[in-house]
Amino acid sequence: MNITAKDVAKLRQMTGAGMMDCKKALVEADGDFTRAQEIIREKGKLVAAKRADRETTEGAVKVRVAGNKAIIVCLGCETDFVSSNAEFQALANGIADAAIANFPADLEALKATKMANGETVEDAISQQTGKSGEKHTLAFYARLEAPYIAQYVHAINGKLGAIIGFNKPVAEELGKGVAMQVVSMNPVAISAADCPKEVVEKELQVAVEKTKEEQIQKAVDAALKKAGINPAHCDSEDHIESNTAKGWLTPEQAKQAREIKKTVAEQKAANLPEQMIQNIANGRLMKFFKENTLEEQEYQMSDNKASVKDAIAAVDKDAKVIAFYRFSLTDD
Repeated sequence: MNITAKDVAKLRQMTGAGMMDCKKALVEADGDFTRAQEIIREKGKLVAAKRADRETTEGAVKVRVAGNKAIIVCLGCETDFVSSNAEFQALANGIADAAIANFPADLEALKATKMANGETVEDAISQQTGKSGEKHTLAFYARLEAPYIAQYVHAINGKLGAIIGFNKPVAEELGKGVAMQVVSMNPVAISAADCPKEVVEKELQVAVEKTKEEQIQKAVDAALKKAGINPAHCDSEDHIESNTAKGWLTPEQAKQAREIKKTVAEQKAANLPEQMIQNIANGRLMKFFKENTLEEQEYQMSDNKASVKDAIAAVDKDAKVIAFYRFSLTDD
């Protein structure tokens, strides 16, 4: 069958695929436009499968708010060149529009959601993958409902954003400020009470181990000083060897330092005061909450170093954050 330039242009308009891809699809489909569209979609899925192990560290974060509902979604890709492409941005915006219109429950449901052109989100992503030859992925999706919602997307690169739910309407400036706080400071929870149990347990365990190590090291350093040995000269085996070679430690001192480090560390570890260790570790956990939970963090928009909780209360004593979601392509 003879495939005309008009046929190719028609299929290109229907699918958005490249001219050569459209011509090849029409030839393979013997001029059947429905089958040609399927071939183009299949090609997109094939490209996606071939590039499945590639990292999508670039992309676009999009937010939509409609009344008491909001969504945040990220369409990922491999390069900044593709993420800045108009077609990629249009697809990301189309996905965000479909998400707020249909409010799917989770990421898998979003993939099956139909966009304005009748395609599912998953098919649209596969098709764009086929056109660009670069892996695209739905990297993140979350939704929330709240009496009032604020949002913020970093204007410079559009690669990080947040949606914040409040229990009541608040001043627009305050809502945006708290959303910016979440984007910039990346809290793990609203408050200590909301902090995931596994996070608290891990942080407390780390705090306990760090405290024990410090107490043991203090005892070792004190014993080394008492023996007339500089602790800084023997803080590791490599340093003991190099400082002995430099003449900063005599061979006898090096041997003595090794013995002190071993015996004193063992003795101190066996006799650590548990209550003191727990008290210091709890203090470290409180510091973690202050630095990593939204309400306790220092509010970045404040001039007087007020906490976020106090900054909100200063504007409206009855207002509080009840939920938030944040996503960033730039986090390590």
